[in-house]
Amino acid sequence: MSADVTTTCATIVICCYTHERWDDLQTAIASVLAQSPQPEEVVVVVDHNQGLLERLREAFPAVTAVPNVGAPGLSGARNTGLKLVGTEVVAFLDDDARAETGWLAAHVAAYDDARVIGVGGRLDPLWETARPGWFPHDFDWVVGCTHTGVPTTAAPIRNPIGANMSFRRRELVAVGGFAPRFGKRGNTLGTCEETELSLRVERANGTGRIHYVPDARVRHFVPPARISWGLLVRRSVSEGLAKGRLRRMYRGAALGSEGPYVRHLVTVAVPGLVARGIRGRDARALLGAVAVGASLLLTATAFVAGAVTAREAGR
Repeated sequence: MSADVTTTCATIVICCYTHERWDDLQTAIASVLAQSPQPEEVVVVVDHNQGLLERLREAFPAVTAVPNVGAPGLSGARNTGLKLVGTEVVAFLDDDARAETGWLAAHVAAYDDARVIGVGGRLDPLWETARPGWFPHDFDWVVGCTHTGVPTTAAPIRNPIGANMSFRRRELVAVGGFAPRFGKRGNTLGTCEETELSLRVERANGTGRIHYVPDARVRHFVPPARISWGLLVRRSVSEGLAKGRLRRMYRGAALGSEGPYVRHLVTVAVPGLVARGIRGRDARALLGAVAVGASLLLTATAFVAGAVTAREAGR
């Protein structure tokens, strides 16, 4: 690849780490290779798994498969991919996500507006079985999908969801890329790396630079193993800890989206679930109300802990 940055379409970066998602990874790669316009290049970064890297190189000679040379984890892998990008725009897709027709075109078109530095698209859950009756749409963020409260039309947002996002390469490099202290590592549930990055981008370039583009759609695969009370607890705690750290680092800007969302849960979602459960004798709706309440409590408690820990660490 030329070292000169071109403006031809975009480069797509997909990060992976395990053979267990091989079928999903193949689907993700096929979905981006089928985009129109086609990407300038597809870079697949393998996070410290030599066997998976060799398997990828043999199965997909049309993509650039490389090892993560940065810090272990998703942020380090994304930074590795970023170093190889020579296009103006770099788009990121998760290894268990499937880009819909027009996905890349929608991302690229958003950059016709010179003010736009980052773009987030819509993520719809692709349930392997079915949505659990106790799992409301308000909770789709738990499985990495677009949840209640996200704009339904193109609009500025604080941050995209990492499984479906893009940025201008130059600005992303200028702020140092993704922070390894945030983000997922293997099967851990680290989170908020895209939130921290977006806050840093806007601190350097001004607000209103990250946009939501609902036409940039992907389907995010959700197996039964990702839908459990145990995962909800872990995800809520992880989210609270990370947001507490961000609140300490970025003050009010870190939680600009959470206030309206929490008010919706407390004033609309929970009362609605309780009413449906009582009127319809629907135990699943009542379980949903319990899940929302428990998640709020856990997230709030972890948020305080995260803020205190960040303060003691001097961040």
